[in-house]
Amino acid sequence: MLKKILIGLAAVLLTAIAGGSYLLHHLSTRSLPDYEGTAAVAGLSQKVTIYRDRHAVPHITAENEEDLYFAVGYTLAQDRLWQMDLLRRVTQGRLAEIFGEDLVEVDLLMRALRIPDKSKRILAQTEPPIKSALEQFSAGVNHYIKTLGDRLPPEFTVLGYEPEPWQPEHSVNLVGYMAWDLTLPNSTEPVLHKIAQKVSRAQFKEMLPGDLARQPAVYETYADKDTGLNLENMLADRHRLLEEMGLNIFTGSNNWAVAGKKSATGRPILANDMHLGLNAPGLWYQMHQKAAGGVDVTGVVLPGQPFVICGHNRRIAWGMTNVMVDDMDFYRETLHPEDPGRYEFNGEYRPFTTRTETIRIKGGKERTETLKFTHRGPVVSRFKDLKGGPVSMKWLGNDPSNELKTVYLLNRAGNWEEFKYALRTFRAVSQNVNYADVDGNIGLYCSAGIPIRKKGDGLGIVPGRTDEYDWAGVVPFEEQPHVYNPASGFVSSANNKTAPDSYPYYISRWYALNYRIGRIREVLGSKEKLSLDDFKRLHSDFKSKMAETFTPFFLEMLSPDTHRLSPLEKQGMDLLQNWDGVVDSSSGAAALFELMYTGMVEGLVRDELGPGLYKEFAASSMLHRYLTRNIVLKKASAFCDDINTRDKTERLGDIIRQSFSDAVARLRETCGDNPENWAWGEIHQLALKHPLGKVKLLDRLLGLNDQARPVGGSFHTVCPMAYKLSNPFVINHGASHRHIYHTGDWDRSLSVIPTGISGIPASPHYCDQTGMYAAGQYHPDLFTLGEIKGASRYTLVLTPRKK
Repeated sequence: MLKKILIGLAAVLLTAIAGGSYLLHHLSTRSLPDYEGTAAVAGLSQKVTIYRDRHAVPHITAENEEDLYFAVGYTLAQDRLWQMDLLRRVTQGRLAEIFGEDLVEVDLLMRALRIPDKSKRILAQTEPPIKSALEQFSAGVNHYIKTLGDRLPPEFTVLGYEPEPWQPEHSVNLVGYMAWDLTLPNSTEPVLHKIAQKVSRAQFKEMLPGDLARQPAVYETYADKDTGLNLENMLADRHRLLEEMGLNIFTGSNNWAVAGKKSATGRPILANDMHLGLNAPGLWYQMHQKAAGGVDVTGVVLPGQPFVICGHNRRIAWGMTNVMVDDMDFYRETLHPEDPGRYEFNGEYRPFTTRTETIRIKGGKERTETLKFTHRGPVVSRFKDLKGGPVSMKWLGNDPSNELKTVYLLNRAGNWEEFKYALRTFRAVSQNVNYADVDGNIGLYCSAGIPIRKKGDGLGIVPGRTDEYDWAGVVPFEEQPHVYNPASGFVSSANNKTAPDSYPYYISRWYALNYRIGRIREVLGSKEKLSLDDFKRLHSDFKSKMAETFTPFFLEMLSPDTHRLSPLEKQGMDLLQNWDGVVDSSSGAAALFELMYTGMVEGLVRDELGPGLYKEFAASSMLHRYLTRNIVLKKASAFCDDINTRDKTERLGDIIRQSFSDAVARLRETCGDNPENWAWGEIHQLALKHPLGKVKLLDRLLGLNDQARPVGGSFHTVCPMAYKLSNPFVINHGASHRHIYHTGDWDRSLSVIPTGISGIPASPHYCDQTGMYAAGQYHPDLFTLGEIKGASRYTLVLTPRKK
């Protein structure tokens, strides 16, 4: 998609080349901020000091909170202005203005979500201190934009536009986008709908979680063989375009905490690593905010909003993982037989609400489209005369919530009760939030909007003619799963099943399988006392619980034909037999295992699905995992027979043996004839890429992409250097940060992000933490002012400008 932009960039690139190195250097470096000295700033009432360490992580100290949040906006704009503008444009549905016509459908989808509408409602009800913080943040951003003049970051010049003033609404919009991005059904259910029309019922059941597969009523929603419905094109394809540009938020994560009785320090320790797409610049921005007599908090901030999302203050620490809640439903609406402008509901015909949207397109063109809405939400199918009627979408993200209020209060909370009170408005961005405090307490709270459905469990496309499948509300906050000071001495979550079967409400069935959480709990339970070093090792742990199950299965399937194996294949089998299940970058067995796994999945289902639908299936992070888990458990599959070989009936062992032979051949081609030289890191590498980095000339001129680095891990390890089966083994997902918080001595806390503080490619702090991140290392996350001053590399003082 971005390659088409080359035509529009020709003038800029030719000018840069013709002007020689000076012009190119100026374009690359002109926006680099000054981290040192003194700057007089209009909008401050008192002095603000910004200390930065050797990685340029800012520690902002102010005399009051109004000046603090002004400086927060100023500082974020120094380092991440273009990223902030890009995220803002996503929420507004305004990407086509800068990228061109390919993004029109993405813009229309985002406008259908009506994120700015909800933001306006939230702001109208927001308490004065929070609204003041948002206004001061915006003022700080806008002041810095004015100081830049024609020294904007290079992306603005390349794409030919300038940033507009920042407004408080834009900060609230970003939270709405986070809620949308981590919603599961938009990337899973449309694909399932298409697969159900293509395969047998027995095959379809193998792709579902085990408990869901045992419920035959589920499949009633898939009985319609309507081939015209193309929800995948409307939802998942658009979602993938956003992912290409590094605009996806977190869908996985790990967090855990141990109490003082299980801590080598004698005080609780808390860890968190939220998982998202790995790109440059990374999503999170490390920051410490301190106001005299007020807030004192450090952690990660989402560029474009002022509050610490996950971190710690003087008294408590917290981190987040996705609940995986099913908070989106699809309804097939029935049109009036004579008036397509109305749909049936409870025996009456209601008019669709319509909204005319004009999309401005790069180059001066415009496109006007009409979006339709029912009382449930947008009509997302966007088609005419489809048998069975259009499909509307109900999404919890449109319901009342106020996540910015939650994080504002978390930044100031001092105990478990204040922590819980803060979480009450955290509804649309559903998270398991872990907790530890200086008094020795730990806990975990499922802070989520959990729909209470009148009927069904939200899977598939249900009839919309009545309120039969509508929601009756959400689970009361007090009844959401939580735990406080458990007898085990630790809490943990990794997107796994939220509550036991006895829990009275349905949350989801599309949880992460127990590979990560199983390993985390295994390690937490393995020692009487755990240290900071134990936490560091667990963050970077490559031991695979999935490999413990799958490797014996693979070997069992291969064993009947060992006499047919080539000498090299026998050596490969020896690697698997002697493997410890650690997916290390130097491991040949790990490489063989991952190649076998991807080959097995493709060998099983590609012939039934066809190349197009297989690509959609393989792009889903969930479906193949449930399929293979189910197959390994029963050691059989309805997918085994290759429909393209009419004279032969393949069995599961045939698929496994073929995937093994293909994997050995691939490693021989890639790494040579000696299995001792085979290595997972040869085919599995971390390469952080900029949204414009696909244009090779731009990358070469501006240094947009980071170098590729061999790394271990996979989607099934605690350290999740994950890939999609649709594009193996390109790492697209992993820990977006790692934090370890020591409640007994905050200055002993540790932190690292995959990239660096700066979003400006020419900055020495663009990817200066990447090497540490890949090696499982950290830098100190200092908190007390004396330690911060002693470690500071840069100091910038902002003073009030005299009128």
